[in-house]
Amino acid sequence: MDTPAYIDVHAHFVTDSYVRQARAAGHELPDGVPAWPSWSAKAHLELMDRCGIGTSMLSVSSPGVHFGDAAAARRLAREVNEAGAETVREHPGRFGLFASLPLPDVDGALEEIAHAYDTLDADGVVLETNTHGTYLGNPDLEPVWAELDRRGAVVFLHPTSPVCWEQSALGRPRPMIEFIFDTARTVTDLLMSGTLDRHRDLTVIVPHCGGALPVLADRINGFMKMFMPPGTEAPDAVEQLGRLYYDLAGPALPRQLPALLNLAGTDRLLYGSDHCWTPAAGVEAHVAGLDAVPAPGGAASWRALTTANARRVLPRTAR
Repeated sequence: MDTPAYIDVHAHFVTDSYVRQARAAGHELPDGVPAWPSWSAKAHLELMDRCGIGTSMLSVSSPGVHFGDAAAARRLAREVNEAGAETVREHPGRFGLFASLPLPDVDGALEEIAHAYDTLDADGVVLETNTHGTYLGNPDLEPVWAELDRRGAVVFLHPTSPVCWEQSALGRPRPMIEFIFDTARTVTDLLMSGTLDRHRDLTVIVPHCGGALPVLADRINGFMKMFMPPGTEAPDAVEQLGRLYYDLAGPALPRQLPALLNLAGTDRLLYGSDHCWTPAAGVEAHVAGLDAVPAPGGAASWRALTTANARRVLPRTAR
């Protein structure tokens, strides 16, 4: 095709073993959705070819790999990361890997970061917005952030159910509303804990057009200034949010994407499909919608814009 192929930073995979272990841990209906998706590299590649997607960065979605037992979480993180890396090796140039970490187990996460980068040649890591109520700005996680910062890591955030979902979700699937607000909750925690300000060598990707962040940014900024200790200069939350990257997965048009463009520059936008949790037909409709509208800032297309950004963030995708 004449226009660039999309680089998909928000793509998921599952394995039979992962689904079996998640179900055994009580995730029969993951996050309240009707069923687990199926996945194969062959079917994923066929969808990519139909939609003009050149490369997809694979990650494990919610509910992540920690189901309550730290040792089991370490084993499962290693298992899914090995499976993802094998898929990358079998299809050069078509897939990349954001490795899973067994948070909130800090020692296990540090061990898996080393294995993911030094052995599996991962492109980055995926972090769930919370694990059993531990959000990403928790001070106990500082060694993990320090190591990721040292490596100049790409960190892909992914929402999951909050611990209060039994009351807050009102019996409805949590990805509809809860995911959007849990993304805002964990990014706000990263802002207010100073994690993002301390670790400026990270590349952080926020999913789903930033969730609720574009409409909450000024409110968060105001409260941060109110809660700073006397005599302490307040950080600019809006500036920090503008340094993050945002994928376009989900119903970006016609309302959410314009809100995001009021927060982040066009150089911070990346394409995301959310497949395999978004079915193939949904991915095809999403791509068709983006391809049908003009891109901002004089870019030739959304493909050209987001692909150029992704190649800057993930230089190996240009190979």
